[in-house]
Amino acid sequence: MVSKTRFSLLLGLFALVFLLILARLFYWQIIRGGELSVLAQKQYNFLYKAKAKRGNIYFGDKTPFVINQPGFLVYANPSKIKDKITLARSLSSIVKQDEASISALLQNQLSWVAIAHKIDQETKEKISSLQIEGLGFEDEPLRFYPEASMAGHLSGFVGSDINGDDRGYFGLEGYYDREIRGKENIIKSLIDALGRPILLGETQDKPLGSGRDLILNIDRTIQFMVENALSRGLEKYGAKGGVVIVMDPQTGAILAMASRPSYDQAAWQKFDEELYKNPAVAASYEPGSTFKVLVMASALNEGVVQADTVCDICDGPITIGGFTIRTWNSKYYKNTTMLEVIQHSDNTGMVFAGKKLGLEKLYSYLENFGIGRPTGIDLEDEESPGLRAKKDFGEIDLATASFGQGIAVTPIQMVRAVSVIANGGLLFEPQVVSLVIKENGQEVKIAPKLERTVISQKAARVMTEMMVNAVDNGEAKFAKPRGYRIAGKTGTAQIPIAGHYDPNKTIASFVGFAPADQPKFVMLVKLDEPTSSPFGSETAAPLFFDIARSLFTYYNIPPKE
Repeated sequence: MVSKTRFSLLLGLFALVFLLILARLFYWQIIRGGELSVLAQKQYNFLYKAKAKRGNIYFGDKTPFVINQPGFLVYANPSKIKDKITLARSLSSIVKQDEASISALLQNQLSWVAIAHKIDQETKEKISSLQIEGLGFEDEPLRFYPEASMAGHLSGFVGSDINGDDRGYFGLEGYYDREIRGKENIIKSLIDALGRPILLGETQDKPLGSGRDLILNIDRTIQFMVENALSRGLEKYGAKGGVVIVMDPQTGAILAMASRPSYDQAAWQKFDEELYKNPAVAASYEPGSTFKVLVMASALNEGVVQADTVCDICDGPITIGGFTIRTWNSKYYKNTTMLEVIQHSDNTGMVFAGKKLGLEKLYSYLENFGIGRPTGIDLEDEESPGLRAKKDFGEIDLATASFGQGIAVTPIQMVRAVSVIANGGLLFEPQVVSLVIKENGQEVKIAPKLERTVISQKAARVMTEMMVNAVDNGEAKFAKPRGYRIAGKTGTAQIPIAGHYDPNKTIASFVGFAPADQPKFVMLVKLDEPTSSPFGSETAAPLFFDIARSLFTYYNIPPKE
């Protein structure tokens, strides 16, 4: 009886132990099985994320702007390297890296360590000539610029993020980084517990795609012409810097954009960081008299003035709230018309037009012209000065804003606003990219983006004629190409510093479009602190007309007058 009882107890004990073992196996294999599987894979699998081929960028004619050239990653398998100290010394001199850091990498127990990124073909050949077992290479393309440093602000550059991965900065590289960098390529190999490669294991490359290509609206020939002309203009007029933007007013397509000083995007590390941002889209300035065409166009659209409306306060300086407003040359024209106000760039006449328009309407038009907020251009570095709150506009602020003082814009905002007059009243979003080409070759067209109608076609036509008259009979008429109808306006703005204006430095500009009847382009020329003359009519305007002559020839537009 006792024996039978012991047997039952023993059997029960075995059954309990068996159940406990089953429960434990269930716990490890079912409940925590997935977690343990992942841990196991981490122990015997080594994964490396190889960078995908970055997409190319092409000009409008599909000639290369930014492409890839062969580049390589140098890696090592430390377990196969015998003389690590000598190799570290040799590699240090070839790849120009610290010997101690390379030596530390070679002491690693892993089967794969990255030694140097993005070396060129010549450097690779020098390393290969060492014939060291345990060194290898992976493709890691370098950015190459066939046109050298041309349009550096437009392209931006490729640097490294905090993880050491490629990332686009500024310009197109920054704005379209996600599209053109592509997906990573995963490289997997089998290793043992000590991190050494298992000879029977297989290395797997799993390509996940390359980046998308970009086709630009930028015309390579026009970009070349503009950059050369701007460089010559800076030297001729002794300017500190400058910007030229050429845009298609019918679509918002940017045909050329140049800024000086600039930098070489292939060697961006050698330049001051202040040069990285594109002044065409990031630097604000007071537009001065070029702004008058926007205010006058608004007044014409509201019907508060006509081209022949007579100014009854333009026979002398105007005093508002203790401030005296004068004309730029201290000349005054009694009973002058609005047509002549634009021709003479008359500040008092603009105060008259601004008062007729009123603060509510003026503020509304400024917003509709896109003043005070980013244009949405597809470049990473765009910034926008804010438009002062309407409640903060006093009587003197309304007056000065009417002739472009006390208000700030960027060059891209100014050229886009004037394109409204050129195309009959429509505001487009400026666009640098025309097409995005996917990995499978599918083309995605970037259609023109019409935002709104700002003024009527009639108001645009009248304002155009007033600008043509200003070119034909204004201060810059000496430089105008013969036989062409060009609509334009000069600007000479003082530079605000520490609560007042610098008495000696100016920003000279000219904005316009041509041919006036069927505009092929709208263009802004802006020169910072010219020393040959402070006036836009004697610096920016001649440079504008020089570029316009080249554009007429390029587009095969003959003179008609």
